[in-house]
Amino acid sequence: MTDETCQWSGWRLATERALYGPGGFYLRPEGPAGHFRTSVHASPLFAGAVARLLTQVADRLGTDAVDLVDVGAGRGELLTGVLAAVPEGIAVRAYGVERAARPAGLDARITWMDRVPRGVRGLLFANEWLDNVPVDVAAVDEAGTVRYVEVRAADGEERPGDEVSGADAEWLARWWPPSSPGERAEIGRPRDEAWAAAVACLAAGTAVAVDYGHVREGRPLFGTLTGFRGGREVAAVPDGSCDVTAHVAMDAVCAAAVGGSLLTQREALRGLGVAGERPPLSLASSDPAAYVRALASAGEAAELTARGGLGDFLWLRHDV
Repeated sequence: MTDETCQWSGWRLATERALYGPGGFYLRPEGPAGHFRTSVHASPLFAGAVARLLTQVADRLGTDAVDLVDVGAGRGELLTGVLAAVPEGIAVRAYGVERAARPAGLDARITWMDRVPRGVRGLLFANEWLDNVPVDVAAVDEAGTVRYVEVRAADGEERPGDEVSGADAEWLARWWPPSSPGERAEIGRPRDEAWAAAVACLAAGTAVAVDYGHVREGRPLFGTLTGFRGGREVAAVPDGSCDVTAHVAMDAVCAAAVGGSLLTQREALRGLGVAGERPPLSLASSDPAAYVRALASAGEAAELTARGGLGDFLWLRHDV
């Protein structure tokens, strides 16, 4: 164990080091796709839907040249898919925003950056980005005091820290007030600030954040902090060996920028033409190959919009 992993700190600092520090989990060559499956990886229908959304934004702006900014771009999978699906006649200036280095062999049309460019005119899209913006964890002790939870990075062991105060205490009081001993909460203020800063970079167009999350009426009593590695859920140990993630308080993020609205992924994708309806059986006899393709597409659409799964993800949208 290194000196750093033996130290105690809040979860926000420990997660920042584990995910984005030297040798951090998200800086590895395999990228997120090597450990878990998002909507982007589940089906090209997702990129096709984003391409249709981009076209709608271009129409609303009255232009055939638009920006597409993918925040938390992974290894460029979504950008690659959207560029392949966007209709001819629309010129796309594509930007991948990611803290990892530019992937080898990435489409030359994609500009790779470590921060959101300013003055975006088009679509800013963040798929499963906010859940990996590190946050601190708070818990109520036996005396009823809300304290930060400290963690030892080497093994994930926890202990009570200082009493939560200042802006963090104000955020908890408004959005996620734990009250009984043992209750936990993830302090989402850094995510609110990150999203507000991203939306502020949009000069005209639409910003969308897609993530698994909750709203005040359904906050989990004991938080959602967990880890992922190699396709499996594991204990959240901030030593760099696994993803460390927590669900997003999406209503708080929504309120961080003007004019936001929330809907489920199921609703959003259906509005963009991803329905998941099975093809008619008559197609099987008239065109068997087309029937097989349509059936596969319906299965993928069903996964993207499924209740209890990807369909329950929340889409946060801001139009500028």
